[in-house]
Amino acid sequence: MKQFRLLFIALVLSQLAQGQFNEKPIMNLENEDKRFLNWGYYLGFNQYDFKFEYRNDLPDVLVDKSLGFNVGLIGEMRINEFLDLRFEPGLFYSSRILGFPGFTEESDALREVKSTYISFPLLLKASTRRIGNWKPFIIGGAGMALNLGSNETALDDNSSGTFRMKKQVFNYELGFGIDFYLEYFKFSPSIRGVFAISDELVPDRDPASPWTGNILAMRTRGVFVNFTFE
Repeated sequence: MKQFRLLFIALVLSQLAQGQFNEKPIMNLENEDKRFLNWGYYLGFNQYDFKFEYRNDLPDVLVDKSLGFNVGLIGEMRINEFLDLRFEPGLFYSSRILGFPGFTEESDALREVKSTYISFPLLLKASTRRIGNWKPFIIGGAGMALNLGSNETALDDNSSGTFRMKKQVFNYELGFGIDFYLEYFKFSPSIRGVFAISDELVPDRDPASPWTGNILAMRTRGVFVNFTFE
């Protein structure tokens, strides 16, 4: 699956590049980056993981990752030729299966964690000077996300089959990409990493819980690919 995603991205970029990297291309959207405010949207996919910190040296919790999807809006404010401030609220859906050691029954050992994050990142985009109809950039910033599937207020915990996470998550993200100036719009594929700052685990009520008793902290980390249209 990983090789398929990389091949797909390479094919998309190669098709775009055929008309973008000529020595003297026809310049598309020459005034696109001169506007003070710019708007757009993005689509993409993600793969989320967890980073655990443990109290004792015991077998790790295993994470089975799967592909999720992203969709969101973009608001951009131009600072200068090379810097833009961006607000990119979006919805990120992911699913992970946690495998806890020490159990013989699958119903006890496995917990499916479905997360629907509504993300509110504030990002700084730093670009190079435009080269024909393309322009590389790096992007990074911080934000807050709401996990609608957190179960934070649920009365049940893992002893009843319910894995709980905190609803509010603080994180930062870093990434890079390329702006392609097409005839009618700007297309920008990017690859980014997201890293939670805050602990997301809601421990079970029993301090010696075989599920959460040895977990000191649990934080989301992941990678996502966005395809932006502006």
